[in-house]
Amino acid sequence: VYKENHPKAFYDSMDFWNDQEGIAIGDPTDDCMSIIITRDGGNTWNKLSCNELPKAKEGEAAFAASDTNIAIVGDNTWVATGGKASRVLFSPDKGKTWKVYDTPIIQGTETTGMYSIDFYDELNGFAIGGDYTKPNDNAANKIRTKDGGKTWQVVAKGENPGYRSCVQYIPNREGKELVTIGFKGIDYSYDEGYNWNHLSDEGFYTIRFLNDSIAYAAGKGRISKLTFRE
Repeated sequence: VYKENHPKAFYDSMDFWNDQEGIAIGDPTDDCMSIIITRDGGNTWNKLSCNELPKAKEGEAAFAASDTNIAIVGDNTWVATGGKASRVLFSPDKGKTWKVYDTPIIQGTETTGMYSIDFYDELNGFAIGGDYTKPNDNAANKIRTKDGGKTWQVVAKGENPGYRSCVQYIPNREGKELVTIGFKGIDYSYDEGYNWNHLSDEGFYTIRFLNDSIAYAAGKGRISKLTFRE
C-alpha cells in the first residue's frame, strides 16, 4: 500500500475526508512535515513534495499521542504540529494547497506544543497539549480560534487542566462544550474552553464521540464507554 524507508519516517495521525480520500501526517524527513494523501480509498498513497508545503521550523514535528493531530470539516483540514515549534497547517481543498499559522501555545522544547486539535465547524476550533513530562503545568497549553485557525488565543491560562493528549467538541452543543482527556484524567468545559471542570482522575489517551451523549475512550490496555448525558 505505502512504504517509506527513510530513517526519520514516523507517521503520527490519519484521517479521511470521505470513503476515498484520506490524509496521514508525520514528522519531517526533509524540511517540511511529511504528508501523504490517498484518493482511492487507501490503496495507494502519494507523499507531497516540500515544494507544495510550508517549510518546517527547526525541531518542529508532531506527537503520536491520540491520533487527533488532524481536524477535518468539509474540505477544510487543519494539522497541529508540536515540539520546538507548534503551528497549524491549513488546507481549504482536501490537501491540494497549504498555508501555515503560528499559535501562542507553549513550545520551544521537544516535548511541548499541541498534542490534539478539533474543529466544531469551519471557524471554531480548539487545541490542547502542554508538556507530558510536566503534566501539571497549565500555562499556555489551551488555545482556541474563531476564524478558522488564522489566529489563536490562549484560554484558561494558569488554570487546570494541565497537559492533555486529546480534546473533542461534544456534538450538537453549538461549539460550547468540550471534553479533554489524558493520563491525568478527564475534564469538561461548558463555555468554549474558558472554564474547566475536572470529571475524573481516570487516565486515558484518546476519546471519540459516537453522539452527543456517548463517547469511547482508549487508555493503557483498555477501551471504556463514557456516558455524558442520557
